[in-house]
Amino acid sequence: MSNITVSGLFVYPIKAAKGIEVSRARITPLGFECDRRFMLVDARGEFITQRDHAALALIETSIDAETLVVRAPGHDALRLPLRLHGSPDRTVRVWKDQCRAIFAGKTAADYFSLHLNKPVELVFMPEAEGRMVDTEYAKRGEKVSFADAFPFLLATEESLADVNARLVDGVPMNRFRPSIVVRGAPPWAEDTWTSMSIGNAVFHFSKPCQRCHVITIDQATAARGIDPLATLATFRSRANKVYFGWNLVAEGDGEVHVGDRVTLIGQTA
Repeated sequence: MSNITVSGLFVYPIKAAKGIEVSRARITPLGFECDRRFMLVDARGEFITQRDHAALALIETSIDAETLVVRAPGHDALRLPLRLHGSPDRTVRVWKDQCRAIFAGKTAADYFSLHLNKPVELVFMPEAEGRMVDTEYAKRGEKVSFADAFPFLLATEESLADVNARLVDGVPMNRFRPSIVVRGAPPWAEDTWTSMSIGNAVFHFSKPCQRCHVITIDQATAARGIDPLATLATFRSRANKVYFGWNLVAEGDGEVHVGDRVTLIGQTA
């Protein structure tokens, strides 16, 4: 497995919106730089995702210098500062975690509310407000941004190819919204990995990623189906939960680049 390399890197500036494929990504205390630092919330401050609002898949994001550019179908582009400054003025919730965030303003709230046909606000997480990773899996008190539970998600091209070989119509990797994609290992070899290094950074494998019906949403059209979740359930389930990909935490900083060599540090038998 000495020829495992990074084949894809992705950041998702707004939780649940389209991600951006990048050639390099800088590691920060909350995950990749710019990853899920923005999030949409309802009137109660509860997080909003594609689980209930598939139309979020149609919101495109891009980064232009220090500006976040957002494009929703049928609307002009919305331009926002990539980082918001000031004191947090909103209390928001991601699953059971409550944290403080900065309101991104009425213009952004109106923009997303019109697209979703629902009153929502856009909020930003300052770095000092990161959420703690579950202590059962954290190695050194790692934190996470607005991502569901972990700062990084790894998937392999070969495991996706194995899934697609079982489907009538294959699905692209974006169904699984990974941070890091690698190639060069047998399908499902990642189930035996416990730690790896990429450049100066060490990544620890915390737990396999439990998948929900979001992976049945076509990220180009927002149409829902039954696969690949239904097919995965036939061979990648345990205790009525379906898994694809692995959640990671990182030790150290630096940058990860597409093409970087992956060095496996720890494996199970």
